[in-house]
Amino acid sequence: MVTHVPAEAQGDERGALLSFVEAQRAAIRRSVLGLTEEQAASRPSASELSLSGLLKHVAEMELNWLRMAQQRPNEKQRTEDTWGDSFRLVGDETVPGTLAFWDTVAKETEDFIHSVPSLNDTFPLPPAPWFPKDGAVSMRWLLLHLVEEIGRHAGHADIIRESLDGKGAFDLVALESGQGWG
Repeated sequence: MVTHVPAEAQGDERGALLSFVEAQRAAIRRSVLGLTEEQAASRPSASELSLSGLLKHVAEMELNWLRMAQQRPNEKQRTEDTWGDSFRLVGDETVPGTLAFWDTVAKETEDFIHSVPSLNDTFPLPPAPWFPKDGAVSMRWLLLHLVEEIGRHAGHADIIRESLDGKGAFDLVALESGQGWG
C-alpha cells in the first residue's frame, strides 16, 4: 500500500476497518486520475478488465454486500446474463457518474456500519454454489471482505494504469496531492 492508513483511536475497531476499506477505494479512484473516458475504458492486455469497468464493478460489489448485510433487495442486482455489464460502462454511464455512485454507496456503508450494535452481528448469505448452505457472516467479516475484494481489484488497476501511461501508484498519489514524490 502506498498511502498511510491512520491508526484508529484506541479500541475503535470500526474506524480502523473502515479506514482500510477507504484506503483501497482511494487506490481505485486514483487509477482513473487524468484519463479520458476512452483511456479508462481501454483494455491494454489480454484481460477483459478496464479501469472504468473495475470502478463500476467494485461500486456494484460493495452495494451488493451492503444490501445483503441490510437484508434489503439490491436495486442493481446482476444475473448471469447481465454479469458482464458490471465490468464495463454501458449506455450513458461515465467515470464521473460511477465515482459519484460509489461515493453514495461508500457513505451508506459507513453509516450502516456505525449503526449496527456490534461487529459480531451476522447476516445470512444467499443460496449460491459458492456459499455454504445456511451460511452467515459478521459485519466484521463484511469489512474484511471489502478490504480483500477492493484491494484485489486495486492491484489490477495498478497494472492496467501502468500499462496505459507508465504511471504507478506512487505517481498517482503525487498527482492527486499536487506534489512530487521525493
